This record gives sequence, C-alpha cells and structure tokens, in this order.
Amino acid sequence: MGSRHDHHEKHDRHDRHDRHDKKQGFQQIVRLVTFGLAVAAVVKERRLPPEERTWHGVVAGFVPYDFRMPTLARFRERMWNPDGEHLVNPRVFGVGWTMNVGKAVKIVREKVAEAS
Repeated sequence: MGSRHDHHEKHDRHDRHDRHDKKQGFQQIVRLVTFGLAVAAVVKERRLPPEERTWHGVVAGFVPYDFRMPTLARFRERMWNPDGEHLVNPRVFGVGWTMNVGKAVKIVREKVAEAS
C-alpha cells in the first residue's frame, strides 16, 4: 500500500507534466502564429513590383518584419543600444520584436546605483 508521501510525489509529477504540456502548447501556438505572420509578410512583399519591395515593414497592422540581410549597425541599433529610446525593438531579422539588451543593462545599472 502506498504511503501518503508516494501520493504527493505522484501528484507533484502530474502537476509538472500538466505545466510542461501547457507550456509546449503555448510555444507551438507562438511558433504557428510567427510562421503565419512571416508568410503574410513575404506575400505582402511579393505582391509589390520588384522595384518597390523593401523586405521590411509591418504586417497585420502592427507586427514588424525585416527580411533584409542583417548588418552589424542594425544589430547594434536594435539589440545593443544603451542610449536608444526603446527597450523592445523590431527583430534584426524575421518577424516580431527583440529586447534591446544594452538598454536593459543600462536600466539595471542605474537602479543598482540608485540603491547604493
């Protein structure tokens, strides 16, 4: 006969499994939506005459995309720009947003300095 401890272990494993399944399901939805937005962005660009295609812009009214070859300057501007205006910027390549890590580090350093 199982002990009370065994029952709690099984319950904990079940809860972890449920959380894992929900997380996996959410990640699959995010991947599917991202893929759909990428397809929509490519279709949007392909509908333009070749001379008008920029391969960067907005899809679905607010989601940024950029399919141009990434550059070091764009990487720095969007991902490591401590003096930049925004904490979240359009991705360097792809669909959606990315964090400006340089800005995040600057904010943390300022908060630590204020607390000292």
